[in-house]
Amino acid sequence: MIETPPLVDQYCHGVLRTELGLGTFEAQLIRSAGPPAAGTTFFDTQTGFAVRRWCPPLLGLEPYAAPARYLARRRELGAAESARRLLRGSGVAAYVVDTGAAGDVTGAKELALAGEAEAFETVRLEPLAEQVADTSGTVAAFLANLAGAVHHAATGAVAFTCGAAAGHPSVLAGAPQPPDPGEVCRAAGRWLERRARGGAVRDPVLLRHLVWSAVASGLPLQLHTGAEDPAPLTGFVRATAGLGTRLVLLGGYPYHRQTAHLAAAFPHVYADAGAALGQTGARAAAVLAELLELAPFGKLLFSSGGRRLPELHAVGALVFREALGRVLGGWVADGAWSWQDAGRVAAMVSAGNARRVYRLDERG
Repeated sequence: MIETPPLVDQYCHGVLRTELGLGTFEAQLIRSAGPPAAGTTFFDTQTGFAVRRWCPPLLGLEPYAAPARYLARRRELGAAESARRLLRGSGVAAYVVDTGAAGDVTGAKELALAGEAEAFETVRLEPLAEQVADTSGTVAAFLANLAGAVHHAATGAVAFTCGAAAGHPSVLAGAPQPPDPGEVCRAAGRWLERRARGGAVRDPVLLRHLVWSAVASGLPLQLHTGAEDPAPLTGFVRATAGLGTRLVLLGGYPYHRQTAHLAAAFPHVYADAGAALGQTGARAAAVLAELLELAPFGKLLFSSGGRRLPELHAVGALVFREALGRVLGGWVADGAWSWQDAGRVAAMVSAGNARRVYRLDERG
């Protein structure tokens, strides 16, 4: 049996405070542009099966309970009590929370209370820029206020995160260096005009400016790669080498091997096991083994990637524990590893690496 410490979930969102019906709940299980195939539900996925395996016992039901029975029990307990049981049953001791998600979701402190854990904030750059834009009347005021907002956020957060820049590799791939001030002023002017009509930050120059502002802060920077190949980020990775900022690549499945390769090649890059383990469910051990083939063991971090549903936080943690035990225990059984080494690596990936990267023990 591989012993692991209480987990550090190094990337997640808050959970919904509201009650959910069957259709609303299943729509949160996976990210999809449309409804499930006729005659099926999104419970008919690896994520859905993992929820049915791991979550019913935390709410007092037998494993593999039917979705309707599970959701009836969830409504009986209420959203707050269900979240409390699911989060506390996951074995997570600390959450690093992206508070930039929209909707009626818990913040970091509320998530910490529900999960009986510590919680730390990572600040999403795009909403920060949008908040500043809405209180700045001119381009000069916007850029000055943005610099102040990034500096202020860095005093309380443990990391910055950006979704749009890395999720669209062309933003950082074609021009990995910081944009010059003239470019930034012109881009800010164009965007502020659109912002008056509700436009989100999508301008490549402004996104690069946001990312490089975060790099200058010295805090770790989490970059969402989504389902994209992270290889186009290599130029940006090279440009940030030696500056003191650690890059944590989030997501990347099914390109997780490339993410692990970047973590192996560059000292300041880290790979995230992430939501892919919950999404692959019964195949999670195979995905985790592929990450461990390439990533140095001190460069791989656990996260659930949980968002909105506390079930996704719980499944991410519980599937990770089982997958890690299966992979490392198999290597011990084969004679490739000792139990002592397996336990040491398990502790690093489960919690130690995240505590070191985000300096959590200095902030507790």
